[in-house]
Amino acid sequence: MRRWNGWGDEQFNLELPAQGQSFLSERVGAAKPLTDATLESVCAKVPETRLPADTQVDALIDTSPETRVRHARGQSLADWLALRSGEPDVFPDGVANPDSSLEVQSLLHYARNHNVELIPYGGGTSVAGHINPVAGDRPVLTIDMGKMNRLIDLDKDSQIATFGAGTPGPLVESQLRAHGYTLGHFPQSFELSTIGGWVASRSSGQQSLRYGRIEQLFAGGRIETLKGTLNIPTIPASSAGPDVREMILGSEGRLGMVTDVKVRVTPLPEQESFHVVFFPDWDSARTACRKLVQNRVQLSMLRLSNAIETETQLALAGQPHLIGLMEKLLSWRGASDGKCMMTFGLTGSKHQCASARQEAKRICSEHKGVYTGTRLGKKWAEKRFTMPYLREALWHLGYAVDTLETATDWDNVDNLLDLMENNLRTALQSRAESRDERTHVFTHLSHFYSQGCSIYTTYVFRVADSYSETLARWQHLKNTTSELIVNNRGTISHQHGVGKDHAPFLPVEKGELGMLAIHALSNTFDPEGLLNPGTLLE
Repeated sequence: MRRWNGWGDEQFNLELPAQGQSFLSERVGAAKPLTDATLESVCAKVPETRLPADTQVDALIDTSPETRVRHARGQSLADWLALRSGEPDVFPDGVANPDSSLEVQSLLHYARNHNVELIPYGGGTSVAGHINPVAGDRPVLTIDMGKMNRLIDLDKDSQIATFGAGTPGPLVESQLRAHGYTLGHFPQSFELSTIGGWVASRSSGQQSLRYGRIEQLFAGGRIETLKGTLNIPTIPASSAGPDVREMILGSEGRLGMVTDVKVRVTPLPEQESFHVVFFPDWDSARTACRKLVQNRVQLSMLRLSNAIETETQLALAGQPHLIGLMEKLLSWRGASDGKCMMTFGLTGSKHQCASARQEAKRICSEHKGVYTGTRLGKKWAEKRFTMPYLREALWHLGYAVDTLETATDWDNVDNLLDLMENNLRTALQSRAESRDERTHVFTHLSHFYSQGCSIYTTYVFRVADSYSETLARWQHLKNTTSELIVNNRGTISHQHGVGKDHAPFLPVEKGELGMLAIHALSNTFDPEGLLNPGTLLE
């Protein structure tokens, strides 16, 4: 059973090793957890539905309190606090479960005829407030496309697969694997997020160096709108004016409901492995990563942890004896205090992987990298989709954890990273209510381009004595750092989308004329503002 107030399967728990608890206590302070509300107590607060009856769609809609609670929030820290405190405030008036494009059309007609707002749920993994209903006079209907989860067609000549938009990551891969193919799109939310949600939010997978981000994989599809059906053909490339496909990418439910997704797939690779290199310092590590990408070495993924993240990961890894031995060997090789860990993936034919491995090791060696093989890489691969469960473990110890991510050009990476980390470390101390609080902050570069890379920063802080003050701490950390990002040449989001949380910061990036164009596009498809209001556009 999926957790109603947290991430993933309630039967799975990620335990924090004892040395991990000591590590956090030293850096943040001893913590005391808050008390969680029960599902029953939150269900008791759900008001009567405001949805008008309509025989055309009544059978598709579930208005039970528990279903509405389970679809009321996503996975941002603000969502987490709302559910854990038992104060979500606003609930959808019902949840629809269509199993075809025709049923989605019926729901759109219903919304237009009865002035009902529609929210696409995806996999419920949003960390930017995409799926949260907004308080208002109009009823709110959430659309859960979980029944539309099948491989509809596979064109092996063109390597185009068609999926129902509600297909989650594991089902995408298992259905393709049965035919010898892969999509290769592996965001950290892979366990729960859906292929339609990836398109709507411009998702990026961990192995985007080989397979591309979702905009390279999205070939076309079907979108049901309030003005009719929009079919995007699967043309390899076109110079015929603006790309309508690009209009749908990142539209976050403001233009319509994606129902069928056509994606470019790849035959399963002959082999795959993940390798780890340690560098003595950040400058040499970052330079090696830049050269690997700009020299177009055929890696499938690349990740670089700064010194604090490297220290944190080793502290939380468990097996202190083995980690201690490894650190002694690294120190002997010149990578001791201040060392940075790089993980890279090799995917493809044996010849491709052997060639890329040789070239990667050569470049890393030029920058004093110490190659340690695949043991740590295997551990990363085994746990790469379970890390969201760490929030649960930390919560029960009294710690809140969240992330901020952006992307910028190479010449600005260090400047922006330092601004983000320094603000997160000191921001709480500017508030009277939290001046004695410390924040543990660490960063990795997670996606790489010739032009620049993404910056993914994690921060951990103690929960306060109340939910309201804990939320206030998070809002201060999040908002002040987001302002720094957009005012210092960073995007407000490289991979998580805009939602409602990031919408106030979007105009800095897009500019006045750009925002007018986005508003005009939204108004063309949805003049009454029924589709996911407040998301993407304030």
